[in-house]
Amino acid sequence: AFGASPGNAARGLPAAVDIQPACLGLYCGRTVLSVNGSVETYGDCGVCPRGQRTDDNKICRECVGSPDRYDWLYLGFMAMLPLVLHWFFIEWYSGKKSSSALLQHVTALLECSVAAVVTLLLSDPVGSLHIRSCRVKKLSDWYTMLYNPSPDYITTVHCTHEAVYPLYTIVFIYYAFCLVLMMLLRPLLVKKIACGLGRSDRFKSIYAALYFFPILTVLQAVGGGLLYYAFPYIILVLSLVTLAVYMSASEVEFFKDLLVRKKRLVVLFSHWLLHAYGIISISKLDKLEQDLPLLALVPAPALFYLMTAKYTEPSRILSEGGNGH
Repeated sequence: AFGASPGNAARGLPAAVDIQPACLGLYCGRTVLSVNGSVETYGDCGVCPRGQRTDDNKICRECVGSPDRYDWLYLGFMAMLPLVLHWFFIEWYSGKKSSSALLQHVTALLECSVAAVVTLLLSDPVGSLHIRSCRVKKLSDWYTMLYNPSPDYITTVHCTHEAVYPLYTIVFIYYAFCLVLMMLLRPLLVKKIACGLGRSDRFKSIYAALYFFPILTVLQAVGGGLLYYAFPYIILVLSLVTLAVYMSASEVEFFKDLLVRKKRLVVLFSHWLLHAYGIISISKLDKLEQDLPLLALVPAPALFYLMTAKYTEPSRILSEGGNGH
């Protein structure tokens, strides 16, 4: 173990200045073995324990901060992904005559909500909805496994740890609880209420979840850092594309179509909420007087589509083209 010399301690110098040899690697650090007054004793250079990351002096320090607003927005985005996919596949496989879709939607919302609460309660500090975390400084913080040093180009010092604790692993824990709750609740519910569906179609939304949960897990494992920085723009692009596709496929042309069919109105408001979430994630609402007016742009794409759909109808364009000739 390496520690501060008595001479330096007597002169009041920081305990970290006497650590030799230098700790190589971007994320390698020395754990604090013991503290005697102002003198700290450190271990060998290596991986930091879970819940700690290195400071500027290559010492492993416990994460004592809290997630900022952007971190919570990221966690909210990762929590919404399975819920949105649940709703999509429930709607896709329920059929137009099935009356069970609404109850399945509510059940999926309940599953994801309970999973989120349980995940927060089990995170440190246990029993509280608040979590302690390390601050994300740069993209490489998500991929510490790529920065293990090789001092002699032969031996690799493995210093892989969760530098963004707990933003990386908490998503996996949440997905696990979502999957367990779905397997406990949904099959019994579907078996009792999905009377309008055939035997082979009843459980297709559950089978779909068994496919997309592993995909989401791999996505978080490989692209967690990229998603952290890109998710606001992903929300905006996907919500715009899916809204246009839905309106086009449903042949929504006028405002009265939305008022007559309440289901289309619900879909529209859901997309507006996603638009607002993306705008808030980009702006972070750091300056309310400048960022809040941006929310007025939320209905703009839908209104533009509704006002111009009748002019871009393919049959009308073909008929006018034929008349022109």
